[in-house]
Amino acid sequence: MSFDPNSETISQKQKTPNRGLGYFLAFVLALGAFVSGLQLGRGEIVDNQTATVFSFFTNKTIAEEVSDKPSLDEFWNVWSLLEEKFVTGSTTEGITSEDKIRGAIEGLVDSYGDPYTVYMPPEDASAFNENISGNFSGVGMEVGLREGLITVISPLPETPAEKAGIIAGDVVVKIDDVSTEGMNIDEAVQLIRGEKGTVVTLQMYREGETEFLTIPVTRDTINIPTVKTEKIDNTFIVSLYSFNAVAEAQVNNALREYLESGADNLILDVRGNPGGFLQSAVSIASYFLPAGKVVVKEEFGGTEEDEVFRSRGRQIQIFNPKNLVVLVDNGSASASEILAGALKDHGVATVIGTQTFGKGSVQELVKLDDGSSLKVTVARWLTPNGTSISDGGLSPDITITRTPANRVAGEDPQKDAAVKFLKGEEVVSETFEEKVAENATSTGETE
Repeated sequence: MSFDPNSETISQKQKTPNRGLGYFLAFVLALGAFVSGLQLGRGEIVDNQTATVFSFFTNKTIAEEVSDKPSLDEFWNVWSLLEEKFVTGSTTEGITSEDKIRGAIEGLVDSYGDPYTVYMPPEDASAFNENISGNFSGVGMEVGLREGLITVISPLPETPAEKAGIIAGDVVVKIDDVSTEGMNIDEAVQLIRGEKGTVVTLQMYREGETEFLTIPVTRDTINIPTVKTEKIDNTFIVSLYSFNAVAEAQVNNALREYLESGADNLILDVRGNPGGFLQSAVSIASYFLPAGKVVVKEEFGGTEEDEVFRSRGRQIQIFNPKNLVVLVDNGSASASEILAGALKDHGVATVIGTQTFGKGSVQELVKLDDGSSLKVTVARWLTPNGTSISDGGLSPDITITRTPANRVAGEDPQKDAAVKFLKGEEVVSETFEEKVAENATSTGETE
């Protein structure tokens, strides 16, 4: 199916005949409002549901017949007590039985403690469906949940967010006057996106700063570049900003340009790349790996068999850690982590930069008959060597930081280190103490 880089798209495929389910492969929030953190995830859309979300609660006889289900006696006891004793106050609106049931479902889903597993009542599900199929304007940044906090994975290049000074790792404390405490990704999406030309004010926490930052951002239509190239000395650099449907073709053109340039070394820069289509990651990895090599594993747990995605055998030349570098940072997520992890595990590239974001879970989207939807984490991504991307992200071979002060000054010590490394010069990985000292210095410079 076609892909509009300015819209969030559902890609579907049949995995097995008995499942009859599609795959929710990419959530790219339309026109750059920002991606919800589900940028790379498989979602299965169930079209043949026969029961509503209420049947489990309203038909107690059916529930009691299922022997492996826990008793709901306490639930009904509390329900009855509330019905009997609760007095509606002057500031309390009356609620329907459907409202109560949906509240109970939301509590059940929240009890799993997974920020990407979300129940959406009909009105929220409808807005979500518009997000993934319509056109919206926004600020142009990718966000995810880290330790329960709405965190910027990356501002997208040449967008209002980047121009306003937002950087990867910023924590969104407030959206306009609304606190993000306890907020999920989809709620944040709804608040941040809006009409072109309107302003959203974001209060941010930034590591090293002593006070919150207040950053107004004017929403706009976002045009996101996919690939850019440049050459420094004997090194060719391919910067990849998104794993969208045109990414493979554009990387193919960039690699052809690399071969024609006469450069001996290559840098693949996926810093600030929030991910995208799984197919793009596998196809692009195939340019660097022999046919049949594992690119990523999809681990479901339970009784379902894991799925393995392999290189398709389009290798353009033999690469090794001395002539290929992958640049990553904490804005590299999902498909970026899959690609970097595959090239690192197979020993064809040296990874330089900082720890990646760690977005390696897979979501399934189930549509329910009453118009509500459930997004549920069903699997996680593993690198070829079995490293879970969700467990803190990927560690680089050589750690080099790029501070906010570097960004403001237009300095790029990570890229400089990669070029130096490919020249055969020694590049020493930074220690934790050095990073702390560097961050302290950069904080003083920006105050």
